Amino acid sequence: MSTPTTSSPSTSSTGGTPSSSSSGGGALETSQGKTTIADAVVSKVAGLAAREIPGVHGFGGGASRAFSAITERIPGGRASTTQGVSVEVGERQAAVDLTIVVEYGVAIADLARSIRRNVIGAIEQMTSLEVVEVNINVVDLHLPSDDSDDDQGSAPTPHRVQ
Repeated sequence: MSTPTTSSPSTSSTGGTPSSSSSGGGALETSQGKTTIADAVVSKVAGLAAREIPGVHGFGGGASRAFSAITERIPGGRASTTQGVSVEVGERQAAVDLTIVVEYGVAIADLARSIRRNVIGAIEQMTSLEVVEVNINVVDLHLPSDDSDDDQGSAPTPHRVQ
């Protein structure tokens, strides 16, 4: 841990620990002021970065996905970028928990590795916070037949009664 005293960049780079000389602390707190980043901002960055990865079908558990499906059907409604995303944000570090649904046929370990890489890169680049962990909880598997069943189930059966 670094000491709470302030020091010039030249002294912190010679005697500091890796966390005190990281770019995260220096970019968010300077002699001219302090920048704080809200949990909601980090949560949105993480959610958007994870959605960019092919093989991620959705986020959240069953109830939240059902609510999101209803919200998306309302005119002007849109999917939440923070659904299935939970974060803890400190002064210099962030931790992320993701709850995802995976497309069938995707190698989950490879997908998790890609998600972690993308989420860590996006958060660190946009916020200068050090990401200490990205936990991924796979709660469901999306099957291709799930989409076709929905399409067939929503279509009326015209010849049921004549």
